[in-house]
Amino acid sequence: MQSKANTPQNPTAKAPAAQSANLSAVNGETTEGAETEVSASPTTLGAVLEAVEELWPQSLAEDWDAVGLVTGRTTAPVKKIVMAVDPTLEVINDAITRGADLLITHHPLLLRGVTQVAGTSFKGEAIHRLIESGTALLTAHTNADNAIGGVNDALADAFGLKDCVPLVESKDGLPEEGLGRVGFLDKPMKLEDFAERVFTVLPAVAGGVRVAGDRLGIVRKIALCGGAGDSLFDAVRAHKADVYVTADLRHHPASEAREAAEGGHPFLIDVSHFASEWVWLSAGARALENVLQDLGHEVQIEVSQVNSDPWDFVLTP
Repeated sequence: MQSKANTPQNPTAKAPAAQSANLSAVNGETTEGAETEVSASPTTLGAVLEAVEELWPQSLAEDWDAVGLVTGRTTAPVKKIVMAVDPTLEVINDAITRGADLLITHHPLLLRGVTQVAGTSFKGEAIHRLIESGTALLTAHTNADNAIGGVNDALADAFGLKDCVPLVESKDGLPEEGLGRVGFLDKPMKLEDFAERVFTVLPAVAGGVRVAGDRLGIVRKIALCGGAGDSLFDAVRAHKADVYVTADLRHHPASEAREAAEGGHPFLIDVSHFASEWVWLSAGARALENVLQDLGHEVQIEVSQVNSDPWDFVLTP
């Protein structure tokens, strides 16, 4: 049977978030609130790239990452942008249907090297659909994770944290830039209450939220990392965080972290990879809109309502 936290409203859907109308923004904000009137003289893709570089500089990307423009000509006009977490075929088709000239995704389509992009593979098909429809694709991945106002700051804001610092500082960036965040709640909370807050502010997915630790334990200092963060346990312990919120926690790193904690801090909260990064899209859309306006451009920006979390349902005792 399903746990209460994971029970979908529609059993044929992935979870409440699987229906496009049910993906809600953090703090009740509309996900399409970043729309503006389109200017008479369309903005070029090159101009958008300048704005993106100001917000999420490629220099902040991790060495192994693949960020930046994937398809598209810098001289092409851009009237509408759609932002999403994953460049899946469903997301790409949705962006094309919306009439997007540019799709900005958090995750790369071509993270590893390829020798062909034939339409016989799903990645090749994705490239063909993008090019044939005239839709450019841009990736803002670990550069958006590390940036001020990026994925991790958006997550910290959603959880109500203050006085935040990076969990791991960027090698070449400002002191405020880096992976993850560590911050404080306004007042201490029981672990179960904070976990409920996390569950409430993230979009609903089949996997729900998993928690390791004393449900009545008190937490105030919170460490977090959007996306997969089980490589950062040493930094979490160095910051003496009460609880660590991240995604994709594997059995052995999580088990060893709890053994090392001897039942105490840090407690662990494991969330959906997709959900932890979807929170940033609305904030990223607003930030990009503001920079473009400052540069004299008006572009319509929308947030994709496609739930690209890979899990459809969950069974629990």
